[in-house]
Amino acid sequence: MTSYSLTCVNDSQLSGSFAVFQKPLPSTMPGNVFSLAWFARPAAPGSRVTFTWGLDYCFTWSETGILKPGVRFAASQVVAADTNGLNQIELKKDDYGATTFSNLGSGGSLGSLTIKQLSNVKPNETSVGIGMAGSGTFAVQAQPNMTAVFTPHPNYWVIFGNFETGDVMDIQDVTQAVEVTYGGARTARTAVLNLDNMITVS
Repeated sequence: MTSYSLTCVNDSQLSGSFAVFQKPLPSTMPGNVFSLAWFARPAAPGSRVTFTWGLDYCFTWSETGILKPGVRFAASQVVAADTNGLNQIELKKDDYGATTFSNLGSGGSLGSLTIKQLSNVKPNETSVGIGMAGSGTFAVQAQPNMTAVFTPHPNYWVIFGNFETGDVMDIQDVTQAVEVTYGGARTARTAVLNLDNMITVS
């Protein structure tokens, strides 16, 4: 599997964290899909941090309450997934009332990841989503008798601010984010937060 890396350098006077996130496709169903701070690490002025990942997918859920920007999605369970193999899973409450994934299988659409939420899922208590490299990228509110279908389309954006891994992002509010692209043999990039507090990618 190809490994990708992004080295983030803080050449500014600001203290805070670099965060990497992905933007959902406009066509993603169901509608209210939230981006999560996929990776986040603090970087003091004059220091650098490096994020590395591969294109390995997973299902994840979290006890978030109502899912909205400002909430943190801390994974309660992570199950490895494959868009062309084990691509469907169910979320339910077990006989003891505990929320859990079950019935991982290959019944979903090829190229997508499907999460069926069963009838005993309690509304507005948990959120379900998908991730890459073991960390959540997108989440939706879990509701009874709903099916969430995610079609992964990896894209990478970097931002600097007050972030922690799993933060629900307000995509309208991340105007300072810069896209980081990888193509061909290019698997390593560098993002520098400059003295003008703007990020440049090389």
